[in-house]
Amino acid sequence: MLDHVDTSSMPLTVDALLSLRDLRLALVAGEVGRSRVVTAAHVSELERPGEWLHGGELLMTAGVVLRTDPRSCHEFVQDLVDGGAAALAFGVGHGQPHLSPPEGLVAAAEQAGLPLMVVPDEVPFIAVTKAVFAALAAEDRRVLEHTIDVQRRLTVAATSGAGLNAILKVWLDATGRAAVVTDLLGRELAAVGPAAPSLLAGSRAALDEVGSRGLLGSASVEVGGLAVGVQPIGARRLRGHILLVRPRQPQPGTLDAALVSLLTLELERRHLADEPRRRAGAEAMSRLAAGMPEDQAEQMLAAFGLSSPRVRGIAVLARSGEGVDLAADLALVLPGGLARCSGDTVEALASEEVDVVALLGRFAQGRAAGIGATLRPGAAAVSLRQARALLTSSERLGRPAEASEHSTSRLLLTLGSPDLLASFADTVLAPIDAADPRGQLLVTLRAWLDANGAWDTTAQTLGVHRHTVRNRIDRIERLTGRALATASARYELWLALEARDALAYAR
Repeated sequence: MLDHVDTSSMPLTVDALLSLRDLRLALVAGEVGRSRVVTAAHVSELERPGEWLHGGELLMTAGVVLRTDPRSCHEFVQDLVDGGAAALAFGVGHGQPHLSPPEGLVAAAEQAGLPLMVVPDEVPFIAVTKAVFAALAAEDRRVLEHTIDVQRRLTVAATSGAGLNAILKVWLDATGRAAVVTDLLGRELAAVGPAAPSLLAGSRAALDEVGSRGLLGSASVEVGGLAVGVQPIGARRLRGHILLVRPRQPQPGTLDAALVSLLTLELERRHLADEPRRRAGAEAMSRLAAGMPEDQAEQMLAAFGLSSPRVRGIAVLARSGEGVDLAADLALVLPGGLARCSGDTVEALASEEVDVVALLGRFAQGRAAGIGATLRPGAAAVSLRQARALLTSSERLGRPAEASEHSTSRLLLTLGSPDLLASFADTVLAPIDAADPRGQLLVTLRAWLDANGAWDTTAQTLGVHRHTVRNRIDRIERLTGRALATASARYELWLALEARDALAYAR
């Protein structure tokens, strides 16, 4: 599968080193390690050189201080393995301490899977060192040339106007690595590579997490044995994300960065190209907010692809200078794309199936927001007015305020001063509080008022005898000095209870 092929890098391996004829290296142990990557060459005659290694080195030694008993050889090899050595090159011949590698060393290397190569007498260690670094330099040059070529091909694709698919096709052909580009909501815009479907399915949680952090977010996840990077796309504002299979061998991120930059240009171009539609949506919002007959409202919504029988208004208090961008974000993610910016307030219409609270948590977190009632299209103006009226309540609540979650009277009460509400409620209900700290009288009063003074209904709701209800109401009349047979007395007590509920709601 292409997703497992990395055409951008061919690192120097032990096997490649053995193929250099001028060195005449011979592998005598550790056949299983032929594919190990060599990143440097180092000469050492220390008994324990492992602590001086960074990992990936070809360690060369003549065994000057090497003790050849099996245990010492095992400890020496284990030290190299712990230090991350890629292979061991052992110098032998005339003038060297050994004419051949000690049997204990060969056995220990074979057991550890560490490639052990013999360097013949006529090949100095400096020749091996030069060959290693020459091969590494050649690989660096090849990678650089490959990077420049891929960047050029990606740029040609990006400037051709063929869109995201053309850019990603060049990417797949050049690197063999699957990629998926999504919009702000994680919906696929373009994808390449056999692993692409699983990338999107396996990265949902990471997409949500990265998306919540805007352009500053990124993550790495494992999907089907592949390491996948999740990165934001956008210049000044988040436009989408890319899911990109990472190379199996560590590499500079130059190509990945080039791809993200070109995808950013493409998504920004799309954003600008969609400006006429956003303006049309804003004009439609203005007409709907002014009110129009039901049939005309339905036709207008249908023209924007919004055929839902019920809609609700959204109002968000934007931060300084972000209103236009926030309106554009909502227009992109909401079905129909109906959103507008009016001063520092962004308004939008959403179909009833949209989870508006979750949407605001993603794109307008920390901002005051009101959500109007779900109404028919002809009443969209009413829902928008409700949403705007709820902005003050939302600021006090510290979260979006919905017209549907509490009674209208309670929402109106939250617009008042908390101190004033508390003072009014305490003035009316204080005698009851003092006489009944357990609160049974207030519970009975609320149930009785909700039942419109029906004794049997109240008794059934509370699970008590109707005479108990009557006795409690009589006691409330005596404590408050109000005759509950009159509508004004009932209303005043009901309003005091609503005020307390509104205070609890506002907290």
